[in-house]
Amino acid sequence: MLFINTNLSALGAQNNLNATDSQLQNIVSQLSSGLQIQTAADNPAGYAISQSLQSEINGYGAAISNSQTAVSVLQTAQGAMNQQEAILQQANSIATQAANTTTAANTTAANADNNQFQALITQLDQIAQSTTFGSVSLLNGSNAVLTFQVGPQDVSNNQVAVSLTTTTSSALAVTSLSLLSVTSAQAAMSAVQSAIAALASAAASIGSSQNQIQALSANVTVAQQNLTAANANLVDVNVASATSQFTSLQILEQSGVTVLSQAQQIPQLALKLI
Repeated sequence: MLFINTNLSALGAQNNLNATDSQLQNIVSQLSSGLQIQTAADNPAGYAISQSLQSEINGYGAAISNSQTAVSVLQTAQGAMNQQEAILQQANSIATQAANTTTAANTTAANADNNQFQALITQLDQIAQSTTFGSVSLLNGSNAVLTFQVGPQDVSNNQVAVSLTTTTSSALAVTSLSLLSVTSAQAAMSAVQSAIAALASAAASIGSSQNQIQALSANVTVAQQNLTAANANLVDVNVASATSQFTSLQILEQSGVTVLSQAQQIPQLALKLI
Protein backbone atom coordinates (compact mmCIF):
# COMPACT_ATOMS: atom_id res chain seq x y z
CA MET A 1 0.00 0.00 0.00
CA LEU A 2 1.20 3.47 -0.95
CA PHE A 3 0.53 6.51 1.27
CA ILE A 4 1.73 10.09 0.88
CA ASN A 5 0.99 11.47 4.37
CA THR A 6 2.08 8.41 6.36
CA ASN A 7 5.19 6.44 5.48
CA LEU A 8 4.79 3.25 7.46
CA SER A 9 7.97 1.72 6.06
CA ALA A 10 10.05 4.72 7.07
CA LEU A 11 8.54 4.70 10.56
CA GLY A 12 9.39 1.03 10.98
CA ALA A 13 12.93 1.56 9.74
CA GLN A 14 13.33 4.54 12.07
CA ASN A 15 12.13 2.56 15.10
CA ASN A 16 14.57 -0.24 14.31
CA LEU A 17 17.39 2.27 13.82
CA ASN A 18 16.61 3.90 17.18
CA ALA A 19 16.67 0.52 18.93
CA THR A 20 19.97 -0.37 17.27
CA ASP A 21 21.45 3.01 18.20
CA SER A 22 20.38 2.56 21.83
CA GLN A 23 22.03 -0.87 22.00
CA LEU A 24 25.13 0.50 20.32
CA GLN A 25 25.40 3.32 22.87
CA ASN A 26 25.08 0.79 25.68
CA ILE A 27 27.87 -1.38 24.24
CA VAL A 28 30.08 1.68 23.74
CA SER A 29 29.46 2.65 27.36
CA GLN A 30 30.35 -0.86 28.53
CA LEU A 31 33.55 -0.97 26.51
CA SER A 32 34.65 2.50 27.63
CA SER A 33 33.94 1.82 31.33
CA GLY A 34 34.85 -1.86 31.40
CA LEU A 35 31.59 -2.60 33.23
CA GLN A 36 28.50 -4.41 32.02
CA ILE A 37 26.57 -3.31 35.13
CA GLN A 38 27.01 0.42 35.65
CA THR A 39 23.66 1.33 37.20
CA ALA A 40 20.80 -0.58 38.77
CA ALA A 41 18.84 -0.19 35.50
CA ASP A 42 21.37 -2.35 33.65
CA ASN A 43 20.66 -5.41 35.81
CA PRO A 44 18.69 -4.80 39.04
CA ALA A 45 19.37 -8.21 40.59
CA GLY A 46 22.99 -8.24 39.50
CA TYR A 47 23.48 -4.71 40.80
CA ALA A 48 22.13 -5.66 44.24
CA ILE A 49 24.39 -8.72 44.40
CA SER A 50 27.38 -6.67 43.27
CA GLN A 51 26.84 -4.05 45.96
CA SER A 52 26.66 -6.78 48.59
CA LEU A 53 29.87 -8.36 47.29
CA GLN A 54 31.60 -4.97 47.15
CA SER A 55 30.63 -4.30 50.75
CA GLU A 56 32.26 -7.55 51.81
CA ILE A 57 35.33 -6.85 49.66
CA ASN A 58 35.74 -3.44 51.28
CA GLY A 59 35.29 -4.99 54.71
CA TYR A 60 37.97 -7.58 53.97
CA GLY A 61 40.28 -4.82 52.77
CA ALA A 62 39.86 -2.91 56.03
CA ALA A 63 40.32 -6.13 58.01
CA ILE A 64 43.60 -6.85 56.19
CA SER A 65 44.80 -3.34 57.05
CA ASN A 66 43.74 -3.86 60.68
CA SER A 67 45.65 -7.14 60.79
CA GLN A 68 48.80 -5.49 59.51
CA THR A 69 48.43 -2.78 62.13
CA ALA A 70 47.86 -5.39 64.83
CA VAL A 71 51.05 -7.22 63.87
CA SER A 72 52.98 -3.94 63.99
CA VAL A 73 51.56 -3.19 67.44
CA LEU A 74 52.53 -6.61 68.78
CA GLN A 75 55.97 -6.41 67.20
CA THR A 76 56.48 -3.08 68.96
CA ALA A 77 55.51 -4.63 72.28
CA GLN A 78 57.71 -7.65 71.67
CA GLY A 79 60.70 -5.51 70.73
CA ALA A 80 60.37 -3.57 73.98
CA MET A 81 59.98 -6.79 75.96
CA ASN A 82 63.14 -8.16 74.37
CA GLN A 83 65.05 -5.11 75.60
CA GLN A 84 63.58 -5.54 79.06
CA GLU A 85 64.54 -9.21 79.09
CA ALA A 86 68.11 -8.27 78.19
CA ILE A 87 68.11 -5.74 81.04
CA LEU A 88 66.81 -8.32 83.51
CA GLN A 89 69.39 -10.85 82.37
CA GLN A 90 72.11 -8.30 83.04
CA ALA A 91 70.55 -7.44 86.39
CA ASN A 92 70.50 -11.13 87.29
CA SER A 93 74.20 -11.45 86.48
CA ILE A 94 75.02 -8.45 88.67
CA ALA A 95 72.85 -9.74 91.54
CA THR A 96 74.50 -13.16 91.31
CA GLN A 97 77.91 -11.52 91.44
CA ALA A 98 76.86 -9.40 94.42
CA ALA A 99 75.61 -12.47 96.30
CA ASN A 100 79.21 -13.63 96.66
CA THR A 101 80.53 -13.01 100.18
CA THR A 102 83.84 -11.55 99.05
CA THR A 103 82.06 -9.08 96.77
CA ALA A 104 79.60 -8.00 99.44
CA ALA A 105 82.45 -7.52 101.91
CA ASN A 106 84.03 -5.00 99.54
CA THR A 107 81.98 -1.85 100.14
CA THR A 108 83.19 -0.13 97.00
CA ALA A 109 82.34 -3.14 94.81
CA ALA A 110 78.99 -3.66 96.53
CA ASN A 111 78.00 -0.02 96.02
CA ALA A 112 79.05 -0.14 92.37
CA ASP A 113 77.02 -3.29 91.77
CA ASN A 114 74.02 -1.82 93.58
CA ASN A 115 74.17 1.44 91.62
CA GLN A 116 74.37 -0.43 88.32
CA PHE A 117 71.51 -2.69 89.37
CA GLN A 118 69.29 0.26 90.31
CA ALA A 119 70.09 1.96 86.99
CA LEU A 120 68.95 -1.16 85.14
CA ILE A 121 65.67 -1.24 87.06
CA THR A 122 65.15 2.42 86.13
CA GLN A 123 65.71 1.54 82.47
CA LEU A 124 63.10 -1.17 82.84
CA ASP A 125 60.52 1.43 83.87
CA GLN A 126 61.59 3.87 81.16
CA ILE A 127 60.92 1.27 78.50
CA ALA A 128 57.56 0.30 80.02
CA GLN A 129 56.41 3.93 80.17
CA SER A 130 57.68 4.96 76.74
CA THR A 131 56.56 1.98 74.64
CA THR A 132 53.57 3.19 72.63
CA PHE A 133 51.96 2.70 69.23
CA GLY A 134 50.51 5.99 68.17
CA SER A 135 48.97 7.25 71.37
CA VAL A 136 48.32 3.81 72.84
CA SER A 137 50.58 2.73 75.71
CA LEU A 138 51.45 -0.93 75.53
CA LEU A 139 53.38 -1.96 78.64
CA ASN A 140 52.64 0.46 81.48
CA GLY A 141 49.24 -1.01 82.39
CA SER A 142 47.12 1.72 80.78
CA ASN A 143 45.62 -0.78 78.35
CA ALA A 144 45.10 -4.28 79.67
CA VAL A 145 43.45 -5.60 76.50
CA LEU A 146 43.64 -4.54 72.85
CA THR A 147 40.88 -5.70 70.50
CA PHE A 148 41.63 -6.01 66.80
CA GLN A 149 38.92 -6.30 64.13
CA VAL A 150 40.48 -8.79 61.72
CA GLY A 151 37.34 -9.77 59.77
CA PRO A 152 34.55 -7.98 57.88
CA GLN A 153 31.73 -8.82 60.30
CA ASP A 154 30.81 -7.92 63.88
CA VAL A 155 31.17 -11.46 65.23
CA SER A 156 33.57 -12.87 67.80
CA ASN A 157 35.56 -15.00 65.37
CA ASN A 158 36.36 -11.86 63.37
CA GLN A 159 37.97 -10.23 66.41
CA VAL A 160 41.13 -10.95 68.38
CA ALA A 161 41.58 -9.69 71.94
CA VAL A 162 45.20 -9.51 73.05
CA SER A 163 46.03 -9.20 76.74
CA LEU A 164 48.96 -6.92 77.54
CA THR A 165 51.12 -7.63 80.58
CA THR A 166 52.29 -4.65 82.60
CA THR A 167 56.09 -4.74 82.63
CA THR A 168 56.96 -1.95 85.04
CA SER A 169 59.39 -2.76 87.83
CA SER A 170 56.59 -2.75 90.39
CA ALA A 171 54.43 -5.11 88.30
CA LEU A 172 57.41 -7.44 87.88
CA ALA A 173 58.16 -7.17 91.62
CA VAL A 174 61.73 -5.97 91.24
CA THR A 175 61.45 -2.69 93.15
CA SER A 176 63.03 -1.95 96.53
CA LEU A 177 65.80 -4.47 95.92
CA SER A 178 69.35 -4.01 97.15
CA LEU A 179 72.69 -5.65 96.53
CA LEU A 180 74.46 -4.25 99.58
CA SER A 181 74.47 -7.58 101.44
CA VAL A 182 74.65 -11.24 100.53
CA THR A 183 71.10 -11.83 101.79
CA SER A 184 69.61 -8.90 99.89
CA ALA A 185 71.53 -9.84 96.75
CA GLN A 186 70.20 -13.39 96.97
CA ALA A 187 66.68 -12.02 97.34
CA ALA A 188 67.30 -9.80 94.31
CA MET A 189 68.43 -12.86 92.33
CA SER A 190 65.18 -14.68 93.06
CA ALA A 191 63.05 -11.64 92.28
CA VAL A 192 64.82 -10.92 89.00
CA GLN A 193 64.68 -14.54 87.90
CA SER A 194 60.93 -14.64 88.61
CA ALA A 195 60.54 -11.43 86.60
CA ILE A 196 62.45 -12.97 83.69
CA ALA A 197 60.11 -15.97 83.73
CA ALA A 198 57.02 -13.74 83.88
CA LEU A 199 58.27 -11.52 81.08
CA ALA A 200 59.14 -14.54 78.92
CA SER A 201 55.64 -15.93 79.42
CA ALA A 202 54.08 -12.60 78.48
CA ALA A 203 56.24 -12.34 75.37
CA ALA A 204 55.29 -15.87 74.37
CA SER A 205 51.61 -14.98 74.69
CA ILE A 206 52.13 -11.91 72.48
CA GLY A 207 53.94 -14.08 69.93
CA SER A 208 51.08 -16.56 69.85
CA SER A 209 48.58 -13.77 69.25
CA GLN A 210 50.75 -12.39 66.46
CA ASN A 211 50.83 -15.81 64.77
CA GLN A 212 47.05 -16.10 65.13
CA ILE A 213 46.47 -12.69 63.56
CA GLN A 214 48.86 -13.42 60.68
CA ALA A 215 47.04 -16.69 59.95
CA LEU A 216 43.67 -14.92 59.99
CA SER A 217 45.07 -12.20 57.74
CA ALA A 218 46.19 -14.78 55.20
CA ASN A 219 42.73 -16.36 55.22
CA VAL A 220 41.02 -12.97 54.86
CA THR A 221 43.30 -12.10 51.93
CA VAL A 222 42.30 -15.26 50.07
CA ALA A 223 38.61 -14.60 50.80
CA GLN A 224 38.90 -11.06 49.45
CA GLN A 225 40.58 -12.33 46.29
CA ASN A 226 37.81 -14.87 45.72
CA LEU A 227 35.05 -12.30 46.27
CA THR A 228 36.81 -9.84 43.98
CA ALA A 229 36.94 -12.47 41.25
CA ALA A 230 33.24 -13.27 41.74
CA ASN A 231 32.30 -9.61 41.56
CA ALA A 232 34.44 -9.12 38.46
CA ASN A 233 32.68 -12.00 36.72
CA LEU A 234 29.36 -10.35 37.53
CA VAL A 235 30.00 -6.70 36.66
CA ASP A 236 33.03 -6.57 34.37
CA VAL A 237 32.36 -6.55 30.66
CA ASN A 238 33.43 -9.47 28.49
CA VAL A 239 35.50 -7.49 26.02
CA ALA A 240 35.56 -10.17 23.34
CA SER A 241 31.78 -10.60 23.42
CA ALA A 242 31.10 -6.86 23.65
CA THR A 243 33.45 -6.11 20.76
CA SER A 244 31.66 -8.67 18.63
CA GLN A 245 28.29 -7.08 19.50
CA PHE A 246 29.72 -3.64 18.77
CA THR A 247 30.79 -4.69 15.28
CA SER A 248 27.42 -6.34 14.60
CA LEU A 249 25.48 -3.30 15.81
CA GLN A 250 27.63 -0.96 13.72
CA ILE A 251 26.69 -2.97 10.63
CA LEU A 252 23.02 -2.93 11.64
CA GLU A 253 23.14 0.82 12.19
CA GLN A 254 24.71 1.43 8.80
CA SER A 255 22.16 -0.90 7.22
CA GLY A 256 19.33 0.87 9.09
CA VAL A 257 20.44 4.26 7.86
CA THR A 258 20.52 2.96 4.28
CA VAL A 259 17.09 1.31 4.57
CA LEU A 260 15.57 4.42 6.17
CA SER A 261 16.95 6.53 3.34
CA GLN A 262 15.34 4.18 0.78
CA ALA A 263 12.06 4.03 2.73
CA GLN A 264 11.78 7.80 2.68
CA GLN A 265 11.65 7.64 -1.13
CA ILE A 266 8.52 5.39 -1.17
CA PRO A 267 5.91 8.26 -1.12
CA GLN A 268 7.41 9.52 -4.37
CA LEU A 269 6.23 6.29 -6.02
CA ALA A 270 2.64 7.22 -5.15
CA LEU A 271 3.03 10.53 -6.97
CA LYS A 272 3.80 8.67 -10.18
CA LEU A 273 0.31 7.19 -10.08
CA ILE A 274 -1.29 10.63 -10.20
